[in-house]
Amino acid sequence: MPVTVGMYDKSLAHIGDRLNALGLDIIVHPFDKSGQFLIDGTATAPGDVDIDYLWLSSHINADNAQKATFDLALACKSLGVLQTFNAGLDNPVYKQISDKGTRICNSSAQGVAIAEYVMAQVMSITHPVAQQRAQQAAKEWKITPFRELSRTHWLIVGYGPIGQEIAKRVKAFGAGTTVVRRSPSLSEFVDKAGTMADLSALLPQADVIVLACPLTDATRGFAGTAFFAMVKPGAILVNIARGGLIDDAALIAALDADRLETAVLDVFHKEPLPEDDPLWSHPKIRLTPHTSFAGDGGRGRWDQLFLDNISHYVKGEPLTQEVKPSDIV
Repeated sequence: MPVTVGMYDKSLAHIGDRLNALGLDIIVHPFDKSGQFLIDGTATAPGDVDIDYLWLSSHINADNAQKATFDLALACKSLGVLQTFNAGLDNPVYKQISDKGTRICNSSAQGVAIAEYVMAQVMSITHPVAQQRAQQAAKEWKITPFRELSRTHWLIVGYGPIGQEIAKRVKAFGAGTTVVRRSPSLSEFVDKAGTMADLSALLPQADVIVLACPLTDATRGFAGTAFFAMVKPGAILVNIARGGLIDDAALIAALDADRLETAVLDVFHKEPLPEDDPLWSHPKIRLTPHTSFAGDGGRGRWDQLFLDNISHYVKGEPLTQEVKPSDIV
């Protein structure tokens, strides 16, 4: 029996030729921004449709059609697998979908872009580029010392696809790497590993701290007063995971007390960040509007992940990026 695949109509127009070229035994049911399937030319409510594999593509995100698509996923008569563009699954809708027995695959496609964002932000702090530009404008010939990344030690909290891509680039500069993960195992890119229980020993050693872990009940607000009290003075903090990991008041206090040199924030408790939020104007905070994923290679990697995974599904092979139901909370 053919596998039924649900996908956004714009995504089908974008990837249809490549999907057809795979020669898979599938039937595609496109859906539109209103949350209705189009089957045999007829608009059909999701409650009347059985879907084996539903792809939430980047087109949905670009069109701000997430709510309609989540409603569709919840309303399907049956849904076997959902593959999403999100890396983090802290949106409560994912738990609702998982609780109905649907298997969920998240995305690793943004890992490369986010890792490059992290490296660019940190290097812009350690290298006096603005000073060099000012000296050029003033025709001033003066040496500008900078901090070498090879002499820094990085603590990466969370070692999924994003954390792994960051560690790979950090090691290319010859820096030291420690990761916090559930299983404290080492690799060619990891010098030392521990769990969340080891933070008190690991934080004082870190020149750069990157938060790349999921937002769960266990991690919500963990970067608070006690966390920052253990941080090495002059450290750089980068958060590309979720805003809820950080106690913002504690962060500001740590910056004001020079416990941290700089905080780079791409994610926030509320997005868009309200205009009156003090994070906007703090002199030691570099703030970007949840844009670290927006590299020009992301969509291609999203597409390829889908093409690979739908092939795995049809052939009865293990899926890439499948998340355990117990990890969706």
